[in-house]
Amino acid sequence: MSQKDNRPPTIYDVAKAAGVSISTVSRVINASSHVSDPTRERIQDAIDRLGFVPKAEARARAMKGFSRIGVLTPFFTAPAFVQRLRGIAEGLLSTPYELTIFAVESIEHLNHYLATLPLTAHLDGLILLSLKVNDQSANKLKQHDLETVLIEFPRPDLNTVEIDDLAGGEMAGNYLADKGHQSFGFIGDTSELREYTILPITQRLQGFQKALRERNLYLPSEFICKAEYDVQNAEEKIEPILKQKNHPTAIFAATDLQALGVVNKARALGLRVPEDLAVLGFDDLDIAGYVGLSTIRQSLEESGRLAVEILLSRIKDPDRPLRHVRLPLKIIERQST
Repeated sequence: MSQKDNRPPTIYDVAKAAGVSISTVSRVINASSHVSDPTRERIQDAIDRLGFVPKAEARARAMKGFSRIGVLTPFFTAPAFVQRLRGIAEGLLSTPYELTIFAVESIEHLNHYLATLPLTAHLDGLILLSLKVNDQSANKLKQHDLETVLIEFPRPDLNTVEIDDLAGGEMAGNYLADKGHQSFGFIGDTSELREYTILPITQRLQGFQKALRERNLYLPSEFICKAEYDVQNAEEKIEPILKQKNHPTAIFAATDLQALGVVNKARALGLRVPEDLAVLGFDDLDIAGYVGLSTIRQSLEESGRLAVEILLSRIKDPDRPLRHVRLPLKIIERQST
């Protein structure tokens, strides 16, 4: 559709181009779920073709002094995400920005948010936790000047905060080998079934295997255990391995929750930790220190605080260069190894 008077496109233009009512367009740009997927796609296509940007909402918000930072997060109740959110909340404490959390449950849910949130002008900035952003979504975020920081997903065209999961796995392998172990196991969710999330577990496993190979050590496939991000499920899945006569003497768990499951099941089977079985986790959750779990620390809260710092600096000065920060990892040795 052409604008004969070169005026900016309006919501009426979008509705006409998409063949829907104005109220339906309004529901889409305000992230309502009460619109069918084909209709939403048709409206979003019209918005993109026309270059429509709703201005009235932004002006009204500015006059009222509202400032809001959004966070998109999967696994809302998972401890690692809660700790990251705590870092984000702490980073915003002394600022005028409110925190709004959007829980993502599917790829459709994620794409809906990424398509509509840049348009609504409800947000001043956006932080994504362990979620994939495709080229189309990244372009829309940039097109509508919604400053964004990705945690755990590298993109050269957006701000990022991440860790090196491959190096983390290597750290685990070298640490347990240095302890004198010759027989190893691994537990983690390597299925990567959630297409909308970042699951770095495969890289941690690959790094672990790489470190062992370089020391002429081996991780048998039968000692690689797939388990969900859950203590009870880890207990159930690791039991057949621990019941074997020649069970591994050291297990690297891709997360602390799974490591706790291994420790619980080992003790229930009469194995001493760490004398009969050493267990190393990953994350350094709050609970790890209380139960004496050795682990690889990634700075969960610091990643949230740093994301806020990067985001607010870009909001203040959009011409600042993009930042790509890789946080260090550290072995925290406690009683389980």
